[in-house]
Amino acid sequence: MSQPAWETLAIYRAGIVPILYQQVRCSKMGGIRFTMGGFNNFELVLITNVGGPGSIRSVSIKGERTDWIQLSRNWGANWQCNAPLVGQGISFSVTSTNGQTLYMYNLVPAWWGFGMTFTSNQQFGY
Repeated sequence: MSQPAWETLAIYRAGIVPILYQQVRCSKMGGIRFTMGGFNNFELVLITNVGGPGSIRSVSIKGERTDWIQLSRNWGANWQCNAPLVGQGISFSVTSTNGQTLYMYNLVPAWWGFGMTFTSNQQFGY
């Protein structure tokens, strides 16, 4: 952010702008959403509508014919892996930053396609 923009928020002191913040409860309607992106052997999963702390520490994915595969954060709320999962039903394991883990077994059916979104019936508590 530019200095003039910062100065509209706080008094400028030697390059340090004190910021006070606190985490607030993040209540969401409905379950966690998974939007399947990517191409062939590259899955890019956008995870949205995350309640509780509102942020994710780790994600794993499991196809019908694979073991659990740890995803890596690509950018923002997008998580990726290089695995041949097209044509397989998919399960997810998601761990929030407060340490709570949810397992969503067989959330995505084998007929899924890139660009499709699937909503779980689970949500993080606070």
